[in-house]
Amino acid sequence: MAVGGGVELAVERLVGLLLERRMTLATAESLTGGMVAAVLTDVPGVSAVYRGGVVVYATDLKAKLAGVPEELLAAVGPVHPDTAAALASGVRERLEADYGLATTGVAGPDPQAGVEAGTVYVAAAGPGSVQVRKLQLSGDRAAVRRGSVQAVLELGAELVTEELD
Repeated sequence: MAVGGGVELAVERLVGLLLERRMTLATAESLTGGMVAAVLTDVPGVSAVYRGGVVVYATDLKAKLAGVPEELLAAVGPVHPDTAAALASGVRERLEADYGLATTGVAGPDPQAGVEAGTVYVAAAGPGSVQVRKLQLSGDRAAVRRGSVQAVLELGAELVTEELD
């Protein structure tokens, strides 16, 4: 995946922070379909911090593989801040990482289950807290997915910095 300057800066910052602190990371991706993992694994030396990830595009896999409670998915659906938080926390626990990142949303071009295209939630979970950010991105599917990758990497770097400074 070709990455632009913003994504490149975000991934370098996050990986640098994790390396410096000897902390690990795992990812759970829905709409980004593995793009976060691809960007991370482009960084030389990332194997010291990146444990792995899951692509949970189907709603039932969010529960089976990433540990999102089925009751939560039934109540609020796959595109919701609580679902994003549960994805990040669940992958962190299941892959035994210090931090978990997650993406969920609607890349478009059409709405999904009443959720407007471009609506995305990114989440970062660490030992001390979970943060979720809602995005309303414009552009085609590719632009929405790229924006989601950059946003979740930036959120991850912010959380690592806040928790450890």
